[in-house]
Amino acid sequence: MTRLAAATIVAVLLAAGLAEAQRGWGGRGRGGFGRWGGEAGVPPRIPTDADQDGGFHFCRLMYTAVRSQQRGMGWGTDYPYADINFSTRLSEMTKTTVTRQGKGEPKHLVVEPTADWLSMCPFVMASDPGSAGFSPEDAAGLRNYLMKGGFLWVDDYWGPYAWDDFAREIAKVLPPGQFPIRDLTEDHAIFRSLFQVAAVPQVPAWQYWAQTGGETSEMGPLSARAHMAAITDQHGRVMVLMTHNTDIADSWEREGEDPSYFYEFSPNGYALGMNVAVYAMTH
Repeated sequence: MTRLAAATIVAVLLAAGLAEAQRGWGGRGRGGFGRWGGEAGVPPRIPTDADQDGGFHFCRLMYTAVRSQQRGMGWGTDYPYADINFSTRLSEMTKTTVTRQGKGEPKHLVVEPTADWLSMCPFVMASDPGSAGFSPEDAAGLRNYLMKGGFLWVDDYWGPYAWDDFAREIAKVLPPGQFPIRDLTEDHAIFRSLFQVAAVPQVPAWQYWAQTGGETSEMGPLSARAHMAAITDQHGRVMVLMTHNTDIADSWEREGEDPSYFYEFSPNGYALGMNVAVYAMTH
């Protein structure tokens, strides 16, 4: 990303006031959760008919975890604050109409692979996807969504084992013989749909970064390089985007934890996130 673009994002974030400012720069511990709770102990917000209001909703995929990855926390990783903060920034940095509720907090939704409401999501995000297990019904629901124009972004999985585990699960949805996984090169539209992004940033979890004194590779040599890969349809449209060996969503969720973490990771994390959102909603 160019210095001008980075400065622009920082200025927007600071001028608007950090989304987590009400919690201050102090820490907020991670709570334990299972299938029915997010990282902060917040239950999933399941969509209703009233949510079909034409506005943007951040959709998170609630899957069944069938295995545990190193430092993985299941579907609710980064939920709900990454979803809330990203939606806020999307409304500030683009002309996207973000639906809000109550006191103005962006509506964020949690959908299952078999839910009818999935078709209403411009894109859906899944964290810690190496833990996911897709039943035949799940695979059919996701395949139907993706083939009709849907977009799945999976993020925050590290090392070769999580990579292989998700590759086996997504193969149930999109057979690799017809829909292979390929790395995205820097000339792809996602790198320049809104901001010029030079490379995929390696964003560590805030806690890992703080505890290790600034390390970014959560699995050492096994996750040394952050990269982005995708599965496309026959026309080249990205259906599944994979940001591997990085936790882009933590740069949103934890933007208010520590000023050093914010300046180091949030501008680049938001730049890539905005690019992905714009691409998903225009392709």
